[in-house]
Amino acid sequence: MYDKTRYGMIFNIQKFSINDGYGIRTVVFFKGCPLKCTWCSNPESQEPHLQILWDEKKCLHCETCVKSCPSLAIKNIDGKIIVDSKKCSGSGICTEKCPGHALKSEGEFKTVAEIMEVVMQDLPFYEESGGGVTLSGGEAMMQPEFAIELLKALKGENIHTAIETTGFVAPEIFREVIKYLDLLLFDIKHWDETKHKEKTSVSNIPILQNMKYAIDIGKDVLPRLPVIPNYNNSLDDARGFVRRLNEVGAKKVQLLPFHQFGESKYAMLGRNYEFAHVKGLHPEDLTDFRKIFLDAGIDAFF
Repeated sequence: MYDKTRYGMIFNIQKFSINDGYGIRTVVFFKGCPLKCTWCSNPESQEPHLQILWDEKKCLHCETCVKSCPSLAIKNIDGKIIVDSKKCSGSGICTEKCPGHALKSEGEFKTVAEIMEVVMQDLPFYEESGGGVTLSGGEAMMQPEFAIELLKALKGENIHTAIETTGFVAPEIFREVIKYLDLLLFDIKHWDETKHKEKTSVSNIPILQNMKYAIDIGKDVLPRLPVIPNYNNSLDDARGFVRRLNEVGAKKVQLLPFHQFGESKYAMLGRNYEFAHVKGLHPEDLTDFRKIFLDAGIDAFF
């Protein structure tokens, strides 16, 4: 078993982000998420272990990967390369030997020092823009020991810290992690518990309880609402969200219109995508939806 305080399973570090908190930020993407949102734009983030993505367009169908896999985790089924992530040892041999570069690994163990080396490269940009570092995913609180160690290192350098969180985590873990956070970008997927379970696989009750706690103790919390067609985008849904936001004491919400940026990743993971061919939404599509919040005294913005 690896040391959870020393190593974190990370699948991306994105520099110069301007959409994940204040100013210019570096975003550290943690692998693993307790929610299984069927519209997720980062489906490679949901499983907590390394995964291999297969790009059919680049594949030469030579089966080099099948023949070279030491754990026999790769098969060619009806012309499609299928990787059994439960069998995969993470050796990386398949990605190294693939002549068409059709295989890509997602997920890598990193130390706090390795992440800080990347983060510190942009320290002047954080200072000039009021930015910092955002933990994203997935759900960083699924790796609480490592997240805390990383946040401590960031605070040691006086770097502003933020998290993009589902909020679905045990209260004792949530309360410990947020001690080291300056900003919580807090998703709220549906106001109704049954509907929330339907598309995410989990209840919204602990999420709302954690959100209320963070607001009550004075944390900087920005609720964010991904607006999904035929799921939570009706005017009745807007009224339901207003009720929940009032219950937790939130005075603002960011609306995130549905988009298709992650659609191609589902095929690469060998997964069906429920929202294939569903049109994206734009701010102008949500004028009446947004007005429900504004009329209720909640600052709703994009």
